Amino acid sequence: MLAIIPSATLLGVEGRPVTVEVHVSNGLPAFTIVGLPDTACRESRDRVRSALLSGGFAWPLKRITVNLAPSGVRKGGSGLDLAIALGVLVANGDLDADAAKDMAFVAELGLDGRLRRVPGIVPLTAVVASAVVVVAPDCATEARLAHDGQVRVATTLKELVECLRGDAPWPDVVHPPDDANPPLIADLADVRGHELGRLAVEVAAAGNHHLLMVGPPGSGKTMLATRLPGLLPPLTSAQALEVTIVHSAAGVPLPRGGLVRHPPFRAPHHSSSMVSLVGGGGAYMRPGELSLATHGVLFLDELAEFIAPVIDGLRQPLEEGVVRVSRARASVTFPAKVLLVAAMNPCPCGEGGPPGACPCNEAVRHRYVRRVSGPLVDRFDLRVPVMRPNVDDLLGAAGGEATVCVAARVAAARACARERGVESNSEIPSTQLDEVAPLTRAAAALLRRELEAGRLSGRGLHRVRRVARTLCDLHGGDDVIADGHVAVALQLRVEPVAIDRFVA
Repeated sequence: MLAIIPSATLLGVEGRPVTVEVHVSNGLPAFTIVGLPDTACRESRDRVRSALLSGGFAWPLKRITVNLAPSGVRKGGSGLDLAIALGVLVANGDLDADAAKDMAFVAELGLDGRLRRVPGIVPLTAVVASAVVVVAPDCATEARLAHDGQVRVATTLKELVECLRGDAPWPDVVHPPDDANPPLIADLADVRGHELGRLAVEVAAAGNHHLLMVGPPGSGKTMLATRLPGLLPPLTSAQALEVTIVHSAAGVPLPRGGLVRHPPFRAPHHSSSMVSLVGGGGAYMRPGELSLATHGVLFLDELAEFIAPVIDGLRQPLEEGVVRVSRARASVTFPAKVLLVAAMNPCPCGEGGPPGACPCNEAVRHRYVRRVSGPLVDRFDLRVPVMRPNVDDLLGAAGGEATVCVAARVAAARACARERGVESNSEIPSTQLDEVAPLTRAAAALLRRELEAGRLSGRGLHRVRRVARTLCDLHGGDDVIADGHVAVALQLRVEPVAIDRFVA
């Protein structure tokens, strides 16, 4: 007898519908799974058998063949366990096929028959075409975010079969209220001094401009970076769903309401590998930290300590906003619209400063900063020195401007950008800069001198104009960009060849 049960599998951050076909026939007892299953899928044989026996069902001593269609798509994970178990029951005649009509099942089975959550429940249920989807109880809140139909739950396989037969009512699905409160983020008012650093953080948040801070240890680079997410506006509905899908696919815990409503902040360690940072892998294509920070902040502390090929892998995604990972059997695309913030020391000892204060000579400093390639440094719109604040700033009673005040200006600047048809000024196409960021004659002359001196590349020219546009928006200026805004934008962007002289 043949049974057909709908389910889904995960490839990258996208769900793929899967039809689980189970055939039970006479012959030598055997259990075979075909359709490009990975190791976790093949091991479902033992989980399904133990779950059925634990639920009081008989295991058919027959030949069981499970086909995961379409057969040309690789299947991964344990989310097909429940569909396979129900297929065995239907194909063996223990459950009426009409009982599971127009229903899909996505859950892992424990050896005791308990339904367990699987990573990626949001994208998995999003592709299910059935009117009803059955998941583990702790997945119901996530499943309702993407599934248009009804979401039902069951604690165990035995309870699920009783509900399908009509012998017991379906358990109530309790959805916790959304957590509308933003995550706890330290206030920018705690930062003492750092006028240039505070300005750079504000401009980065307002225009989504990538920021590089260079300075000695303890100068406040990490303090500034960790306060930047508080300046960003809440995610839109589309952005929140996209971030939630990525976090769900990666197995990252979601908020109580299921939906990620605030910009994420990710700070991977400098020992991170290429796969963990950019994404990819073998059979299981997982999103990396770059994708997990989508529509939020990716903070790379100790940038020069990262493996050079790893951070160079960020260059193309930073330009395109997506990560394209190609393998022999599959190709996936991960979102990567992030605000990149990085921090590094000026030299191996970290002190920098004039000769005598730092034991590192000029050659050592050059060699250290060259760990970060010039093309990657060129992706940073803002490159600023962060010096240790003076004693009066540290011991003074007055702090800086609060986060709520700066966030209001950032929101106003973002609103100006949306009127131009982009989410932020960093996304303004170069072909539209003359229209949305016109220059005065003095501003154009200043940029010409920088280009003729070789201190700006073509990409750098466009980035400086976008930063100047953001500065003008923050100060409520005219539509035409003056030379003062361009001068500040250039001051916030030290040329790559001089990065080791930030704190010299």
